[in-house]
Amino acid sequence: MSFSFQYEVDQCIELLAAGGIILYPTDTVWGIGCDATCSEAVDRIYQLKQRADHKAMIVLVADERDILQYVAHPDLQVFDYIKGVQRPTTIIYDNAVGLADKLIAPDGSVGIRICNDLFCRHLLKRLRKPLVSTSANISGYPAPGCFRDIDEWIVSGVDYAVQYRREETDTFRPSSVVKWEKDGSITILRA
Repeated sequence: MSFSFQYEVDQCIELLAAGGIILYPTDTVWGIGCDATCSEAVDRIYQLKQRADHKAMIVLVADERDILQYVAHPDLQVFDYIKGVQRPTTIIYDNAVGLADKLIAPDGSVGIRICNDLFCRHLLKRLRKPLVSTSANISGYPAPGCFRDIDEWIVSGVDYAVQYRREETDTFRPSSVVKWEKDGSITILRA
């Protein structure tokens, strides 16, 4: 069957709703993802990536309202900051709530990015839950710049590998990462 954008979204939604994991394009690098509220699916991603349990993964959301749902008492100034950034930026927030336990760091923080990628936004809006987004590589190896660079171990280890954008050869890099401090300042963790 030839793929279509809608078919791809439908396939992903069905699998994500059932606790599956997918390989999908994002606004940065290709990601391994699942419903960020499903502990069993999150565990599977940790196993596939051979990643230590204490290393948190980031979460994608569709808009500012979602941050309010998964972060208790965020500093509302963060939304002005988000509107001003030019490149995809993950923000580390204190007081994470409602997510799978392994996604929340021991200090109670979580990394969240509002995703503007067309495909991801469709997934997020349809699923109505946040998505895990971790680079499609075995832990400790470089993040692949495009689909052709993804290790076969990862491709065969997910429940569904999206066809959309596989042919792209442009390479992308991971998001910037900043920590939103209690005083409203930021600490740059990855430029």
